[in-house]
Amino acid sequence: MSEFNDQTRPSARHRDEHNAPLNKSQAILKNAARQGKSGHRMSVVAGVVAAALGVASLGTAANAALNLPEASRVADTQAAAQVSTNKSAEISASMDAAAAKGAADRAAADKAAADKAAADKLAADQAAAAQAAAEKAAADQAAAAAEAAAAAAAPKAVDDPAAAKAYAASILGSYGWSAGEMTALNTLWEKESGWRTTATNASSGAYGIVQSLPAGKMASAGADWQTNYQTQIKWGLNYIKERYGSPSAALAFHLANNWY
Repeated sequence: MSEFNDQTRPSARHRDEHNAPLNKSQAILKNAARQGKSGHRMSVVAGVVAAALGVASLGTAANAALNLPEASRVADTQAAAQVSTNKSAEISASMDAAAAKGAADRAAADKAAADKAAADKLAADQAAAAQAAAEKAAADQAAAAAEAAAAAAAPKAVDDPAAAKAYAASILGSYGWSAGEMTALNTLWEKESGWRTTATNASSGAYGIVQSLPAGKMASAGADWQTNYQTQIKWGLNYIKERYGSPSAALAFHLANNWY
């Protein structure tokens, strides 16, 4: 080998060393040095550590250093998502509570309205019952007063034999009979009724001084035939005149038949 060649060899070797391709670790370190960013500075540190520990660990350390910002971003995103979820849960819980309170308020209002309606109905029913009772009491009182008035106004049956006999004797002449017929008439009606206006035959239903049968026939002499002895006497004298002609003839028939 020549001297010339011997002189140039170190120089060439030096250039070759500078121009030789960088390995992966050297490239990462060179990149980090150029950029000067914090993340890459961390990569440089990791690369130095990896170089100290061995080339095999360089990729793992570099990747971990590079992934730190991404991991931080993911953590921040997850934290924000958790906050949003918690907020949504709080809002949902608040809405549920509001809905439950609204339902409870509506139920309470409905119950209050139902209770008021029931109370109003009960009060109305009680008022109606009280009004009906008052009206019935008033009607009963009015009916009792009317009945009492009618009873007071109604003619009373007068059982006065002496007054009845005197009245009969006073009208015998109007039928064409003499005063002597009064004796036969007195005997006849004494046997029949004792001259009592209300005398009633329990077995036959004959009624009054003259024992009319049926009793209602005396209504032809007056509407008060049940209570007025004068009406009964007028009807009886008309009957005797038309059927027998005189009280004496009527008495004779009665004595023979026990009726006239």
